[in-house]
Amino acid sequence: MANNVRVIATDAEFDPELTNAGTKLVVVDFFATWCGPCNRIAPIFIQLSAKYPKAVFLKVDVDQCPETAQGQNVSAMPTFIFYKNKVKIDSQRGADPNALEEKIKKWYGAEDEEGEEGVTVKGHMDLGTFINKSGCECLNEADEHPLAHCLTTKGGYLESDCDEQILISIEFSQPVKLHSLKLYGPADKGPKTVKIFQNQPRSLDFDSADSMEPVQTLELTPDDVKEGSLIPLKFVKYQNVSSVTLFIKDNQEEGEVTRLDYLGFIGSPVNATNMSDFKRVAGKKGESH
Repeated sequence: MANNVRVIATDAEFDPELTNAGTKLVVVDFFATWCGPCNRIAPIFIQLSAKYPKAVFLKVDVDQCPETAQGQNVSAMPTFIFYKNKVKIDSQRGADPNALEEKIKKWYGAEDEEGEEGVTVKGHMDLGTFINKSGCECLNEADEHPLAHCLTTKGGYLESDCDEQILISIEFSQPVKLHSLKLYGPADKGPKTVKIFQNQPRSLDFDSADSMEPVQTLELTPDDVKEGSLIPLKFVKYQNVSSVTLFIKDNQEEGEVTRLDYLGFIGSPVNATNMSDFKRVAGKKGESH
């Protein structure tokens, strides 16, 4: 079985590896050679690296790279930390192989589903894995065509019920920066006028969404909503987004039914890891941690 694990030999190597990974999922095993559980899970980590080849798997010996370990608040071994765009997105303490694979599948999912070719903005990624689906809701969705159907590329679509308007609230698992949207829909029933709100303290109703001033209003054309299109946002206005609300006011042919085949968000998580901070928070090189 192929070994796709890269071993980090010095503190200086860690930051470049995260940078080179770009938007790929990075899984880092912080271990010690004297740690029994670390040694037991090591071959499984290699197996997982072969099973999920689009992710980057790194091993960091905490005794060889003390500044990196301390900067990432590693105090028990093994500790597994997950990154995207140099941002820490998850972690796991302990040598539980099933839990480790579940976390890998959770964060690897968007790459498996969308593929890197689905993201055309350098330095950003599809934020599908950052959507907290239990915190999302949709008003005026048809029972047989709910919001969940348009948050995946595996078929299905969202359709309005009583009239053409749809109110979608999306919650992210951590703050993100939004660069652009994917709003795929048919040329006749696809969304046309879309008002965007962010970080609302409570859920909006249709009257509030209609009367409130949005962060941005989109006037879409059939070309904007066809598959493969990206709708750029005013990036400077979306630098710390915990939730976003989309009020779809009408559709392309002003009919009674609006349909959304896919809703996607392109951007990046907030608070990129700054490796230059390590020396300010770490003790002297060689100190115990």
